[in-house]
Amino acid sequence: MHIEFRHLRSVRAIHQAGGLAKAADILHITQSALSHQIKGLEDQVGVELFVRRSKPMKLSAAGQRLLKLAERILPEIEALEADFTALKSGKTGRLHIAIECHACFEWLFPVLETFRKAWPDVDVDIRPGLAFGALTALQREEVDLVISSDPEALDGVTFMPLFDYEPTFVAAATHPLAQKAWIAPEDFRDETLITYPVEPARLDVFSQFLTPAKVQPRHVRQSELTAVILLLVASGRGVSVLPDWVLREARGSRDYITRPLTEGGLTRRLYAAVRDEDVTKPYMAHVLRLARTEPLKLQRAVAEV
Repeated sequence: MHIEFRHLRSVRAIHQAGGLAKAADILHITQSALSHQIKGLEDQVGVELFVRRSKPMKLSAAGQRLLKLAERILPEIEALEADFTALKSGKTGRLHIAIECHACFEWLFPVLETFRKAWPDVDVDIRPGLAFGALTALQREEVDLVISSDPEALDGVTFMPLFDYEPTFVAAATHPLAQKAWIAPEDFRDETLITYPVEPARLDVFSQFLTPAKVQPRHVRQSELTAVILLLVASGRGVSVLPDWVLREARGSRDYITRPLTEGGLTRRLYAAVRDEDVTKPYMAHVLRLARTEPLKLQRAVAEV
């Protein structure tokens, strides 16, 4: 027995309309074509599906069984068709994000709060990219966007520039280095450096500042949370280097001093890595626009302090 979706739709339409003529109009086919389709289905299953002598047309016992199947299956198929239509139009989809920087949560949450209101049907999730290969996961379609400051040449992946930021030295206001206008690598030799729990090669303070100068701090202490890092710094337990967008409160507090790294300061760029085929999706384009503008608000707030 070979039953198609069109058969189920026809049985449901005839039941709802009470006759072939109205059902044919609902299905946008001729009455003759509909009658031929039902006759062919009855020949296939070997039983009558409708009692044709009644008006309106009524389902036979076999037809009732088929109607129950139609009412169970067709709503799921129609929902799936609607999902596919929404996917094609870019109204729905998946946005699973991997982050290679702890401090990005500071600006990413406001971005996603605005995004979810505009795209309620997009499935959003965040996965810290530190415990697994985020870019490899992007290529395997396990995530859809990776926030990174280290672009690579990868097949099928585009790195979209988001914004520039300044890794900034922060210490307690009573720290001896508060007397300096800017910080040199040598200044870290006798310091406890408080960082996020990331391998040094992925931290700006090491990759862009200390390692090229062949300088190691006296100790390295790690913490998951920016707030804890700043608490430890204010308590004189060490110094840190954090991106400028998280230092709004620190720069407005008498407990801290902030200084540029090197006389001219150090500038880095953050990127969003996206699969090539996803770059032009409307919701992806929107979240990228938000990711370029929201952090600038935080940076301006820092600059105004």
